[in-house]
Amino acid sequence: MSLSDLEAESLPPAAEVPGGPGGKAIQGRSPWRLAWDRLRKDKAAMVSLVFLVLLILVALLAPLLVKWIGWTPELGDRTNGITVDGLPVSPSIWHLLGTDRLGRDVLVRTIYGARVSLVVGLTATLLATVVGVVVGTAAGFYGGAVDTVLARTMDVTLSFPYLLLAVALVAVFGASTALTIIVIAFFSWAAIGRIVRGQVLAIKEREFVEAARSLGASGGRIMFVDMIPNLIAPVTVLASLTIPAAIVFESTLSYLGAGTDPRTPSWGNMLSDATEVYQVAPWTLFAPAGALILTTLAFNILGDAVRDALDPRSERLFAAQKAQKKSKKKSKKKSRK
Repeated sequence: MSLSDLEAESLPPAAEVPGGPGGKAIQGRSPWRLAWDRLRKDKAAMVSLVFLVLLILVALLAPLLVKWIGWTPELGDRTNGITVDGLPVSPSIWHLLGTDRLGRDVLVRTIYGARVSLVVGLTATLLATVVGVVVGTAAGFYGGAVDTVLARTMDVTLSFPYLLLAVALVAVFGASTALTIIVIAFFSWAAIGRIVRGQVLAIKEREFVEAARSLGASGGRIMFVDMIPNLIAPVTVLASLTIPAAIVFESTLSYLGAGTDPRTPSWGNMLSDATEVYQVAPWTLFAPAGALILTTLAFNILGDAVRDALDPRSERLFAAQKAQKKSKKKSKKKSRK
């Protein structure tokens, strides 16, 4: 018998793989993987996600689509885009969603309006989230005078009339997309900051924070390395629900003339232009309004689904309530029989 055979006999038997011979070992899954598995089961969320992905692709490929359609957002069709009476043309083979009062293609302007709304919504939400997370974490972590000052600053920001500020800034600097993003971010960060502050107050006394303090970690390191990563889930939910609010905010400001440049093909500007001709050309109102409603609805449905996926306790609570209602209905039917 060789030395290798003796060593093989002396070794302990290999551990059996769970699942029987040829079975696969059980693998752990991260909370994000579990949340994705729960999210995939929500059909409404998946439909909303597909719609938003397609909308983003349309916005990114807008120059190519517009080149294929044959019209630009600013170019009016003086031949087939306006009637003899100077009114917009209804949907036709030349213009699939009709034209506006200046003979511009409504479909092309709606596509470019998606670019404006998504850029404003995503950028403003990103800025508001970063500021809100930093300020809310600092207020909840340090407490005392720092908390008092920052908390009162958030309260003042939330109580300020945003339309008054937007109109005042437009009167001074003029309407622009950049100014709209700044105004929306300014009024959105405080709401995120208040919620983050409450989350920090709940977790700052936990064991991992105390362990970091005992090891001599600085306050900044504890906030950015230990606490903020534990806030990713609620912040993700807040961001997903802030985006549609920012899109509606931009459309409202543009409709009132205090948002993007009136020459910019945004949904709010299109709604403002439609007020002059919507009675004889309702398609000029339906196209931007429908795009705005579908986009905000998709973001809201997806945000609610993300919240339920990241917090399975709410899902179990809803399931228990549904089961309770079903049992009550069954008991009533039996009593009637």
